[in-house]
Amino acid sequence: MASNTDRATRDMAWLARRLRIDDWIYPTATIVAFVVLWDVSVRIFNVKTVVLPSPGQVYDSLIADWGELAPHMLFTIYEIVAGFALSVVIGIGLAIAIVTWRPIEKSIYPILVGSQVIPKIALAPLFVIWFGFGIEPKILIAFLIAFFPVVISTVVGLRSLEIEKLYLARSMGASELQMFFKIKLPNAMPNVFAGLKLSITAAVIGAIVGEYIGADRGIGRVLLEANGDMETELLFAGIVLLSITGVILFLIIDGLERVMIRWHVSQRLREQPMP
Repeated sequence: MASNTDRATRDMAWLARRLRIDDWIYPTATIVAFVVLWDVSVRIFNVKTVVLPSPGQVYDSLIADWGELAPHMLFTIYEIVAGFALSVVIGIGLAIAIVTWRPIEKSIYPILVGSQVIPKIALAPLFVIWFGFGIEPKILIAFLIAFFPVVISTVVGLRSLEIEKLYLARSMGASELQMFFKIKLPNAMPNVFAGLKLSITAAVIGAIVGEYIGADRGIGRVLLEANGDMETELLFAGIVLLSITGVILFLIIDGLERVMIRWHVSQRLREQPMP
């Protein structure tokens, strides 16, 4: 028990060292500069609120309408996380099947790639007809948009292993299952996490697309109503909430990547300054 506690403490200390001040100061300074430029531009050019509210007005709307925004935001987050979880489970499973079984690759992979030219927003009305105005169509749209990066990145990662390593493992008596979990999967993890980062941001877009088509709850519904009522401050407040949510979800995946594959060269290079 003590060893597990010590290991968790070491992991937390290691992650704290990774999250250096310079990882935050540059994006924070950029955001502050953007907000200042936004505020100054609105004041100098006397832009009407209905066209572009000032940052202060957006903040005031965010605080004043928080009671309305928070339940809708939680509903949208649930859609995002559910769609993303489906994309991870189905996407990684399908990628493993594609790499492992040649008939699956020949039959499914071309269809999978070709299906990406279909605009997902065109499928959203069909999902509403099939599944109604509940949460299911939004989760499915989030999944459809999010799972393709997971599949492609995982396939690339599983195929990027040097064949010599597999020959060496076979010569040492390793089974196919051992080679997968001890060699193939660890080697593919950087690519898998790259796909997960793309997937979580795509899931945000998918959930909002689904809510635009038809929903009685969610931030997408709030944005549509704010647009119809010309409440630009509320519209921007919803967009800010979505942006913050997307960044937080991305950082969670990035933090998991740092912890789970800290042994990989891509993670070690983060700790070293570029030459």
